[in-house]
Amino acid sequence: MSTYPLGKLPAADLARLLKRYAPNDPRLVIGGAVGEDAAVIEMGDRYLVATTDPITFATNEIGWYAVNINANDIACAGATPRWFLATLLLPENKSTPELVERIFEQISSACAELGITLAGGHTEITYGLDRPIVIGQMLGEVPREKLVTNRGARVGDDLILTKGIAVEATAIIAREKRLQLLSHFDENSLDEYANFLSEPGISVVKDAAIAITAGGVHAMHDPTEGGVATGLHEMAQASQVGLEIFEEKLPYLPETVALCQHFKLNPLGVIASGSLLIAADPSATLQIVADLERAGINTSVIGRVQPAEQGYWLVEPNGRHPLPTFARDEITRLFE
Repeated sequence: MSTYPLGKLPAADLARLLKRYAPNDPRLVIGGAVGEDAAVIEMGDRYLVATTDPITFATNEIGWYAVNINANDIACAGATPRWFLATLLLPENKSTPELVERIFEQISSACAELGITLAGGHTEITYGLDRPIVIGQMLGEVPREKLVTNRGARVGDDLILTKGIAVEATAIIAREKRLQLLSHFDENSLDEYANFLSEPGISVVKDAAIAITAGGVHAMHDPTEGGVATGLHEMAQASQVGLEIFEEKLPYLPETVALCQHFKLNPLGVIASGSLLIAADPSATLQIVADLERAGINTSVIGRVQPAEQGYWLVEPNGRHPLPTFARDEITRLFE
């Protein structure tokens, strides 16, 4: 019997399941779909936006991660994250009162930073785990006319990426593989890489709010598992468009490149929270970029949207090649 590898369910299998078990509720504006990270529910003069994401790789700062990763999905819909619920699954014989207290403190602190209310959840000691897992659920709201989805990219749009490739992976690798890395990297460098959680940061709530205010945004997506390449594929599939990505414009972070080269990982395929992918009208690009840069957020125009029949391409100096795909996140190879 075949089994799935670590990482996301293959997109084709997920699409088949979502189609087979599609809900029938007229108030569900956007439900489960490949490339969409949040559900949108009709609530009168506004929409309720809901998402859920687990934190499975990171053991340090896991509560802080859970809040920020889920808030990102809400922000990408143009919505304001409001309420957070958390399910804490804790390993048997390893979970101390101090560990649980630390996770609760991380969740509470992250919620306070973003103006979010911790509204509830569930906590239990669970058989068969070797590390804590936090599954977050975030609710937000957005006026009907301000909703943005991952399926809104239009032919001719510019593709804009904030911060760089790949912020989250840099922090995870530096934190989780520190002992292995000490023989090749100095302690100060590893401390800096681990601090990518907060600087440049994995939250894109601010990025999204600035882009929306600037105007001209047609779609937003925060690349997570599978990296920036997978995020681009997801946006293209959701919007039914093609992509042309310029290799020389991709904002590779040197710290990330160094860690990925050490472990022979492709930076385009490692978990990438911290970057916001924006599809915007070209007439709005200069304003969006200027506003983000003014706020101290590095921003790059990495490509453009093209007709679906033209496919997905990575344009390099020596020609163009198909935009890479990753059956699973590159970083999973470090945890096998």
